[in-house]
Amino acid sequence: MSEARPGVYRALTRFRDVDGVTRRVTATARTEAAAERELKRLCAERVAPSEHLMTGSMKVRDAAAAWLASIENSTYREASTHAEYKRLVDKVINPALGSLRLSELNAGRCERFIHGQPTESRRKKVKTVLGMLMASAVLDGAIPSNPVRETSRLRRDVKQVRALSVEDLNAVRSAVAAHMEGQRAKPGPNPRPDLRDVIDLMLATGARIGEVLALRWVDVDLAAAQPVAYINGTIKTETGRGTYRKAKPKTDASIRSVELPPFAVEVLLRRRVEQPPNHFNAVFATRNGTWHQVGNMERRWRAVRKDAGLDWVKPHLFRKTVATLIDRLADKETAARQLGHSSSAITAEFYIEKDRSAPSVSHILEAFAGPRRTPTADENDQ
Repeated sequence: MSEARPGVYRALTRFRDVDGVTRRVTATARTEAAAERELKRLCAERVAPSEHLMTGSMKVRDAAAAWLASIENSTYREASTHAEYKRLVDKVINPALGSLRLSELNAGRCERFIHGQPTESRRKKVKTVLGMLMASAVLDGAIPSNPVRETSRLRRDVKQVRALSVEDLNAVRSAVAAHMEGQRAKPGPNPRPDLRDVIDLMLATGARIGEVLALRWVDVDLAAAQPVAYINGTIKTETGRGTYRKAKPKTDASIRSVELPPFAVEVLLRRRVEQPPNHFNAVFATRNGTWHQVGNMERRWRAVRKDAGLDWVKPHLFRKTVATLIDRLADKETAARQLGHSSSAITAEFYIEKDRSAPSVSHILEAFAGPRRTPTADENDQ
């Protein structure tokens, strides 16, 4: 301990950092006791100096920026996923927690912040992103444990899976036809059957809308004894890159071949004749010969369903309808393989409508019938 200048005291020590190097650590304050306390605090938070490491005294917003930079070029995450993480950090996490130090972000603060989000989806996303950020801080030695892991489990709103009936599908096709007829009455080029055909192929394959839009003619074998489509890509739209075909669907299990029913073969044969060639050899291409954006196709469907009172029918519902029908006539394992799921448990929980009808067991329950009573003469006369 020494007096640095009149009224200011300096506490000094040598501290062996986590990288094995011993360095000088100093602290100053107005009193000897205060300087000693500050020195102890600095040593407690001490990590080896590095521009790549987080520290306990680092602000959450600075730590988040460092974490986002470290995963920006990760091969395990899509650019769109990184953009969503950044959006949540900038718009949700930083305004509420950004000024706190990492060491101040305890489980209680995380709990109140996460559960204070307005929707189930927002709570889930925020917990995921904040948890990954704090896990990175643990790895850097900035904090001893991840406070997000200590928060209570999120309760998921139980939503009943709903599939489309034959009557619903007829209403969907009628709505698309009516919309196309309305478009023909307007000035400009005639509407193309892309939306109608995309819906038919989703129902024929159980594929995601992005997977259907990514189909190329080379991915379709209509000459085989049993025509098939190879699902091996999806459509992505990213800022700075535009819309492109990614040569891999959502997961490894999503890469699959699916047999095509006759109505899907008819759709594809017609498109092969009617659609002009395009640079990408795409089954579905815009008028300019480029890939369709998933968002644009979904927007077109929203316009159709709004006019027809089918707001509840979203594109993912077609996949659920396929899974439900296959489960009814085959089993959930077959449905999972058709949809490209790695686990039939996911298919059963989120894609298959529960069968509410009890099995036919009336002939079994007849065993509980009491003795048959012989009608009286008066009852016979009646």
